[in-house]
Amino acid sequence: MRLAAVFPTTEIGVDSGAVRAWATAVDELGFHRIIAYDHVLGATHERRQPPLLGPYTEHDPFREPMVLFGFLAAITRRVELMTGVLIAPQRQAALIAKQAAEIDLLSDGRFVLGIGTGWNHVEYTALGMAFGNRARRFDEQVEVIRQLWTHDLVDVDLPHHRIDRAGIAPRPRRAIPIWFGGSAERALARAARLGDGFTFGSAGQRTITALARLRELLEVEEREVADFPVEAILHAGKGLDVVVAEALEWREHGGTHLAISTMANAMIGASTDPCVTVDDHLTMLEVVRTAIA
Repeated sequence: MRLAAVFPTTEIGVDSGAVRAWATAVDELGFHRIIAYDHVLGATHERRQPPLLGPYTEHDPFREPMVLFGFLAAITRRVELMTGVLIAPQRQAALIAKQAAEIDLLSDGRFVLGIGTGWNHVEYTALGMAFGNRARRFDEQVEVIRQLWTHDLVDVDLPHHRIDRAGIAPRPRRAIPIWFGGSAERALARAARLGDGFTFGSAGQRTITALARLRELLEVEEREVADFPVEAILHAGKGLDVVVAEALEWREHGGTHLAISTMANAMIGASTDPCVTVDDHLTMLEVVRTAIA
């Protein structure tokens, strides 16, 4: 089972030295990948209709993952870089394809594009993208992105995408893996049909149930379950006993990847002793890794 470290985006601060120190240490410690979350905007939850139900507000800072990975590609040597997940339908497909290709080239083939639909309708509106049809646009985006990666010229005329004999250059030297994230049935079905892997935002029994459903859908698509990698995220703030139990359960159910988040959040894993410094985050990563080894 391969281990990842979640970039502590809401707690790392704005010091580029802290970002460098954390990323180079994770690379040297032998973690398989670095995962970065994505939000362009945060928004207050009060008096929203429809309500905002996600775990983040305007008070939670997020580093922009595609720009961040351009930086990390230069200062790391072996660790994979994965968006977990990029909210694709609030961006243009061609821009995603271009940025992903660039990161993969700069990192010598270490990028994994993790994508999902997100939950923050305020963010969509601010970026000029419709929230209501995001799933339909998302399905098209995967097709468009892969065509842009593999063809000099692309000519597509889809309900939500039009490219008239154009392409990106340079293109990536390989097929960049596309992983999906989420928990809804539609997200699982999309991954089974189109994905190279799936990342769950947490561990525990609910995720185990979703994993079983994902495997049913893979069989429907006549894909090999054993060849489809799956990842769960451990939220270390829940406490060592809980995360160790979740890690063992994930391993027993055939999980191939496991990520460790050291951030404290009331909705996804609070902590009575939150990390303050880069060293605190790195120490917690090592404590959890040792405990689940």
